[in-house]
Amino acid sequence: MTSQFDHDQHEFEIDWDSDAIVARRNTYYAASQRAFVPYQQPLIFSKGQDNYLWDEKGNKYLDCLSQNLTISIGYNNPVVTREVIKQAQTLQHCTTMFFHPVPAHFAEELTRTMPAGEDWTVHLMNSGAEAIDMAILLARSYTGNIDIVSLTNAYHGATFGAQSVTGISGFRHNVPQLGGVQFAPVPDQYRGIHGEGVEPYLSDLEGTIHYGTCGQLAGMFIEPVQGYGGIVPMPEGYISGAQERVKAAGGLLIIDEVQAGMARTGDSFWSFQQHDVVPDIVVAAKGIGNGFPLAALIVKREIAEAMAQKFYFHTYGANPVSCAAGRAVLHVIEKHDLQQRAREVGAALLDVLRDLQARHAVIGDVRGRGMMMALELVKDRAGKQPDPETMARLFENTRANGLVASKSGAYRNVLRICPPLCTQMEDVPVFEAAINRSFESL
Repeated sequence: MTSQFDHDQHEFEIDWDSDAIVARRNTYYAASQRAFVPYQQPLIFSKGQDNYLWDEKGNKYLDCLSQNLTISIGYNNPVVTREVIKQAQTLQHCTTMFFHPVPAHFAEELTRTMPAGEDWTVHLMNSGAEAIDMAILLARSYTGNIDIVSLTNAYHGATFGAQSVTGISGFRHNVPQLGGVQFAPVPDQYRGIHGEGVEPYLSDLEGTIHYGTCGQLAGMFIEPVQGYGGIVPMPEGYISGAQERVKAAGGLLIIDEVQAGMARTGDSFWSFQQHDVVPDIVVAAKGIGNGFPLAALIVKREIAEAMAQKFYFHTYGANPVSCAAGRAVLHVIEKHDLQQRAREVGAALLDVLRDLQARHAVIGDVRGRGMMMALELVKDRAGKQPDPETMARLFENTRANGLVASKSGAYRNVLRICPPLCTQMEDVPVFEAAINRSFESL
């Protein structure tokens, strides 16, 4: 196939001078996009392979963040690259008013990952926050109710709708938020208001429904493992107990799998599957596209039909190139058993963190599942007072020692460690040496 533009051999300039990159970004990016810079000096990446990254000066880093959990099966994965190129060379976009087989195949393959016995449908879009917004709209449309419950310390996105169900002040702008949203205390087994246990938090949820809503719910949002909140797993029995109470109030259980899904927790493909529940709506994004813009709302058919009479779509939703990447991700996870690897390698990395905790009193807690783990710094273990100052120094040290991680949590005192699923056992000593050096140089 030839094109009238085949003769155009123009090469586009890319200026790799470090100062020029920073200056151009600071000059032409809007303030809203310039704000999210974690390190004291910007980190500029030039290439990646599997679970490693290189900056513009050639320094190598072990990636322990997966670009905020979007790189699930590794950089430059040959299966993803092959499928993306193949699709891009035939048709780069097909809006949803027209039909194309690749997005439909991907939707079918996504439904196969869900619990049997239900009739699942998929709405494809571009980002997790978009999908959260749609979940709010759909839950209200289906139930006819307005009130929604979310958890404190939750992160569901930064769009207007998504930030309204986000329970961290740093992501809530100083404007009136979307109405009809109430928050219940998160059952954080380390820092929660009741400490360990489940029933006190379920009692709090009942109180939130009774006192903070009209008593009739549209739904409740839950991350089975809170991501940006600092890798906070929901304890056994909480999600099933919450579902009972939400259902009794007429609402839907909406599970946010944007960070914890796609085999990342190791024990199951979706993290909710460890909690003996079948959600009504599942929000998936980030790792499903391995870096390509892709998200999905996976919904029981009866609920999805509530929006059948209203026009609702996303211009780039169901983009065939992104969906080709999504199909490749599902294939690679299954064929190479990356869920099992997440469980085994994640456990080895968690052992490294627990060994650190035994030697450094500043580490108050270590927690995680699969390739989602964290250590939390405190000024003293008894009082659990957050120590963001020491975390800021540790965070810079990890970069200096060749690790890319994230400082997160509501107090920014948590080191979030979420490597790509392709990380291997041979990378564990690399991680151990780097994290040990980072603590030693505090």
